[in-house]
Amino acid sequence: MILDNETLFSDSQAITADCASTNIVKLNGEVAFGTPVELFVQIMEAFKSAEASSLTVKVQTSDNEAFTSPKDLVSETLSSIEAGAKANLKFLPKGNKGYIRLYYDVNFASDASALTQGKITAGIVEGTSETY
Repeated sequence: MILDNETLFSDSQAITADCASTNIVKLNGEVAFGTPVELFVQIMEAFKSAEASSLTVKVQTSDNEAFTSPKDLVSETLSSIEAGAKANLKFLPKGNKGYIRLYYDVNFASDASALTQGKITAGIVEGTSETY
């Protein structure tokens, strides 16, 4: 698998509350045609909180880098928030407006408000070793 800094959304990004990926990827056109563009999302450090129950990862797009009106293209909830868990988001979906980011939404079993640790690495990749 090949990861590239230009297409990396998060590089062991610490997640302690709901947040957007550190990086935004600018795309110069729709990616829904031709060879699918692969995504990689993996928890690198387990999420720790007495009340954290899952993590929802959203692929968002916008027509501007500030994401003033983000649109969710697809999302997945990971029930495992342990190190090594991977999202099943395999490809960028159609609907790109020019800019793409990920948004991480931490789901809690009660009214807890923060995590004490948790890290994610995510990006556009080439040549994953997984079968689809």
